[in-house]
Amino acid sequence: MELPPALERARHTHGYYGSVSHNTKAIYRRYLGWFDGNPAHLWEHPPVEAARRYVEFMGGAHEVLRRARQSFADGDFRWVAQVVDHVVFAEPDNAEARTLQSEALEQLGYGNENGTWRNFYLMGALELRHGSVGTPTDTASPDILAALTLDQLFDALAIRIDGPRSWDADIAVRWNVAGRDPVTLHLHNGVLRRLPATGPAAPAPDATFTLGEPTLRALLLGALPPADLAAQPDVTVTGDPTVLAALFGHLAAPDPDFAIITP
Repeated sequence: MELPPALERARHTHGYYGSVSHNTKAIYRRYLGWFDGNPAHLWEHPPVEAARRYVEFMGGAHEVLRRARQSFADGDFRWVAQVVDHVVFAEPDNAEARTLQSEALEQLGYGNENGTWRNFYLMGALELRHGSVGTPTDTASPDILAALTLDQLFDALAIRIDGPRSWDADIAVRWNVAGRDPVTLHLHNGVLRRLPATGPAAPAPDATFTLGEPTLRALLLGALPPADLAAQPDVTVTGDPTVLAALFGHLAAPDPDFAIITP
């Protein structure tokens, strides 16, 4: 994919943030899905298992690295990053592979005008040399959380559900909040859905909580334990209040410190 010449000549259309190749794939996958039409891509092995097979087929890690060092000397840093990635995933503790991969990523980062790509390249090199450094910023700052709507906070719970551990759970909790339409949270088949309480899809609730928005926010943000909600002065409960603790027991804590270049 190439920009029309008139746009390519305009400096302000260049890829300082994003790139044509990156954004084209993003649009394609957003509208057409992940499958590119090649049936060989329908059921690929996951990255670690595929990497072990690639390295074995290519003659082992030593042979891959020998050839990759020549590619590095030839300036083909893109290929080095691509092929040595298999060695890193097949043998995460291979120091030679990690060093060569980091050097290739560093060269790609230095030569890239796209700021986001450059940061990914250099961050990958840093991780290979020093291990995962985690997320240095606070992703749950009070200012950000205070700006979220209740619907967004409900949705944030949904993405934290431990699906396999919740496959057999069937819990429905209804929320009556002053000034808002009632909402039902239904955990079923490992998925937490937010439903209109009067809609046809909403099940009969196991418990109904009538309360003010500040109290509900305190609960959803973790400042108020689920077991203590029923005792709050502005809370009225109908049904079994213990189902709330059971519902929250199916949540998993997110880990923002995942590795980006190693398995």
